Amino acid sequence: MAALNGAVENGQPDKKVPPLPRPLRSLEVKYTKIFINNEWHESTSGKKFPTYNPSTLEKICDIEEGDKPDVDNAVEAARAAFQRGSPWRQMDAPSRGRLLHKLADLLERDRVILATLETMDTGKPFLQAYFIDLEGCIKTLRYYAGWADKIQGRTIPVDENFVCFTRHEPMGVCGAITPWNFPLLMLVWKMAPALCCGNTLVVKPAEQTPLTALYIGSLIKEVGFPPGVVNIVPGYGPTAGAAISTHDSIDKIAFTGSTKVGKLIKEAASKSNLKRVTLELGGKNPCIVCADADLDLAVECAHQGVFFNQGQCCTAASRVFVEEQIYPEFVKRSVEFAKKRLVGDPFDARTEQGPQIDQKQFDKILELIESGKKEGAKLECGGLAIEDRGLFIKPTVFSEVTDNMRIAKEEIFGPVQPIMKFKSIEEVIRRANSTEYGLTAAVFTKNLDRALTLASALQSGTVWINCYNALYAQAPFGGFKMSGNGRELGEYALAEYTEVKTVTIKLSQKSP
Repeated sequence: MAALNGAVENGQPDKKVPPLPRPLRSLEVKYTKIFINNEWHESTSGKKFPTYNPSTLEKICDIEEGDKPDVDNAVEAARAAFQRGSPWRQMDAPSRGRLLHKLADLLERDRVILATLETMDTGKPFLQAYFIDLEGCIKTLRYYAGWADKIQGRTIPVDENFVCFTRHEPMGVCGAITPWNFPLLMLVWKMAPALCCGNTLVVKPAEQTPLTALYIGSLIKEVGFPPGVVNIVPGYGPTAGAAISTHDSIDKIAFTGSTKVGKLIKEAASKSNLKRVTLELGGKNPCIVCADADLDLAVECAHQGVFFNQGQCCTAASRVFVEEQIYPEFVKRSVEFAKKRLVGDPFDARTEQGPQIDQKQFDKILELIESGKKEGAKLECGGLAIEDRGLFIKPTVFSEVTDNMRIAKEEIFGPVQPIMKFKSIEEVIRRANSTEYGLTAAVFTKNLDRALTLASALQSGTVWINCYNALYAQAPFGGFKMSGNGRELGEYALAEYTEVKTVTIKLSQKSP
């Protein structure tokens, strides 16, 4: 099968296209409890909370609701697993890599189950969950499995009578708070490098989407990770999430979510034990289409860039800047794409767009659409909910958008494409950078000088040239400005989960 980046695995194209995987529509949810020390526990308070299917608005099941006492138990287990002399600390680096490879094997085995759970809980199309989310998880686990025995320090020349070298050591107990838009993928982005480096984990999945994280708990135990290495505490942000952020025995926290919550986590870290913090936050990402661009490619990439995952992506191409010569044609083609986008049952193989995650997000998107109409943007298509379908919103395109409009400034996190025009490269650089965010950007042009000029000038952690959402386990990902701190993925992520220790030895001056 062709790889995600367009290359053909092993150099040999398949002669037959394999049949599409089918979801397990009657799948029973097995794991609903708190996972600590490789065992399943009820919440200390006895409370549970519901998780819903956003496609049908029906309750899927009740989940044990973790709170501070449960987080304390999880941290205690993680701390014990990290103690010197524990099975985890005595395990050599190649063995850690083998465990990550085995975990990837089990994700391959249970890929249909996990994709089905992800679709049930998030509403994203099943085939996208199977081919994109699960593929990304498996590749990320295998990538960091390969790194486990290659994390090395350096020898540093200092003085004739001294030997100086560095060690890269695991930080200790790491907290991970994951979002609802890519629940499993964002968990693996944090878990894989953390375990690769020898840390232990306490995970709080988003309360809207806990099912795949809890299923991963069962696989962690099956693979053979020692008790306490990975602990999973479902619960709410202001309770379980806050307990992780403020915990004095957690050494590092990684969070993916809103900038607003990211600020609270960083504040809590500073007021507790100054734990290390990695944040991957919001974005209002510019997608710049120059007049010389391949228009078919640019229209399709910009369309997928903003509408993928129901528009619920921190990387969404939510500010499309089009050079004025081609603006009318770009808008026309973008509207044609949006009108053809199939919205419906995410378990249907034909569906391209499912529902929004919940009523709160649904209402926020429609409110921002209304603001676009009131502030003078031209509604080209969509702009409404789909009647009698719950949380489904029609793919929406606005033209004649100006920089002062809310839809051009605020993160919409929904299926809304604002299209603006520009006259010069200097103008579009200034406008693209005039935001508090700096996560991603894209440029479409056939001119190499222009592409590299824009790539250098744009204040974004990632710049894509003639592509969009081209993410790889090998390539670092993270933001400038208020889009976050630190990097996930690639070799760069290893620095987020290790401490550098300098060791200096004075040599004896006696003759040997």
